[in-house]
Amino acid sequence: MKKTNILFTCAGRRNYLINYFKEALDGNGLVLATDMLANAPALIDADIAKIVPSIYDEDYINCITEICKEYHVDAIISLNDLELPILAKHKEELQEIGVAVLISSEAIIDIAFDKWKTYNFLVENDILTPKTYIDYTLALEAVKANKLSFPLVLKPRWGSGSIGIEVVDTKEELVLVYKLLQLKLKKSILNNASKNSMNQAILIQEKINGIEYGLDVLNNFEGDYYGTFAREKLYMRSGETDKATSVIHPEITAIGETIAKKLKHTGNLDCDVFIANDKIYVLELNPRFGGGYPFSHEAGINTAAIYIAWLKGHTDIAKFNTYKSGITYVKCDRLLKINTL
Repeated sequence: MKKTNILFTCAGRRNYLINYFKEALDGNGLVLATDMLANAPALIDADIAKIVPSIYDEDYINCITEICKEYHVDAIISLNDLELPILAKHKEELQEIGVAVLISSEAIIDIAFDKWKTYNFLVENDILTPKTYIDYTLALEAVKANKLSFPLVLKPRWGSGSIGIEVVDTKEELVLVYKLLQLKLKKSILNNASKNSMNQAILIQEKINGIEYGLDVLNNFEGDYYGTFAREKLYMRSGETDKATSVIHPEITAIGETIAKKLKHTGNLDCDVFIANDKIYVLELNPRFGGGYPFSHEAGINTAAIYIAWLKGHTDIAKFNTYKSGITYVKCDRLLKINTL
């Protein structure tokens, strides 16, 4: 049986993904992981761990390419929002050496990574989403005209995780926090993504109060819809789901299917929605595995095994989908000893 080697880039703290894929491979391949930090926790659980330069380093892609060649990598999976546009740009050249880059096209990544384009995509496809402004002056005018009301959410246009997200309750807060976020962006890891449009790098958005759900919306590698797997978020920590319960909700499933068929993303899409006043609002589209994926996996959708099956050309994947509602999990920390690589 031909072995399948999977490379996770920007592996960070995603140990669970490393282990899910190792389990799915069952010895018939290697799981490799890269990160710019030698003490990244996910490197501990990988079969092969490699330290690489920053994703913005001019030698980054060359370094990834050499690792792929040396270890006969079959597929790359990125775990970092900021890296997605970079890998998407070099997707074809990596495919030329036999590596399947399991991320969406540049155009799709752009829609998801640029939260203003996300908003416009949702509006154009008649998918309910919070009122959002990119122009600070227009947002203030909307507040004055009672078209936009507090509390409001300020967040980076090109964001990752919960970095730079603030909630304001008054006009005075809005003015001060907006200016402060502009300064903070310049000092954060989001600077590279935001620097060319710093005056339009912060979104001002209506805050939706309701029940929050996370979705894993799965397409195959050709962009065809497979399924939507939802969980109610019970507790968040540092912008990531910490406790959740799996749900099967027909209306949420329908929203996931609509997004998938309109966006045509590749593989897994992490999506955030709220239900308020019996309406479903879509907030975020992240075309990658998110921090909520373990809750879906433990509730019965083994996307790791599905990815490997698809890579091998198999289409019979029903046995990897036994998703059930009412399965509750909570994350906890574990201590890892870091050895110098």
